[in-house]
Amino acid sequence: MHQDLLALIGQKVPEFSKGQKLIANYIVSHFDKAAFMTASKLGAAVGVSESTVVRFASEIGFEGYPELQKALQELIRNKLTTVQRMDVTNEQLENANVLAKVLSKDIERVRRTMEETSQSAFSAAVETICSARDIYILGVRSASALAQFLSFYFNHIFPNVKYINTSSRAEMFEQIMRIGPEDVFIAISFPRYSRRTAQASHYAGKNGAKVVAITDSLQSPIAENADHVLVARSDMVSFVDSLVAPLSLINALIVAVGLRRRDEVAASYARLEQIWDEYEVYEKREERPDGV
Repeated sequence: MHQDLLALIGQKVPEFSKGQKLIANYIVSHFDKAAFMTASKLGAAVGVSESTVVRFASEIGFEGYPELQKALQELIRNKLTTVQRMDVTNEQLENANVLAKVLSKDIERVRRTMEETSQSAFSAAVETICSARDIYILGVRSASALAQFLSFYFNHIFPNVKYINTSSRAEMFEQIMRIGPEDVFIAISFPRYSRRTAQASHYAGKNGAKVVAITDSLQSPIAENADHVLVARSDMVSFVDSLVAPLSLINALIVAVGLRRRDEVAASYARLEQIWDEYEVYEKREERPDGV
């Protein structure tokens, strides 16, 4: 329904009352702002009562205004440019305690991620990853930090991790061209979704590989062809993508996989500790002779 919401509102305009038409016209023209307005603020913006806004939501098929607001927010996730998203979030943060506001919103995203991520999908993804021959990981632009973090720790657990690190579409396909039915492809993408990641996911699935999508919605382009979808809430704070909840989900994935492969993990880290110590990888705080 999200994709057709504006079209639905436009079609029903002739049936609306005068007040509902004002709401409909405002939403169609300013859906980026309406998505973050309370019913009271939306009513005030167009000159109608809060109850009229609530009835409008029911008129177009929602249980209440919060459901309409969520639908609008989902609609705009991949439609707005960075500048538009900055305008929306800057309005929310203006004259606010930025530190408290940003942290509280990240806490809310983690909470929603915990509520919305399927435990069965998570467990199935862990099983798929642990049984794979080769593990391919791709995330581009801001999601590349998540992909790199995941591949860093998976390389300590598995001998067969392939981090796709290129800005070239041709090189990307060259790096995954041998992917097959015994492999798993982990795709990471959040709004604005990467077309390259969606294309690579499609190619991996077409070649028989299992696809694990880490994204923000079941309507995400990389979720369409995925065998397992792990949902983590993300949003833009001004011009910055908030990836706190996705990173927390990835942390959980690493821990769960590590627990499944605990013997290999223990052996790997025992060997790494020897290497780190021998080649002085980490700074050591030597105890002073006087014990201080």
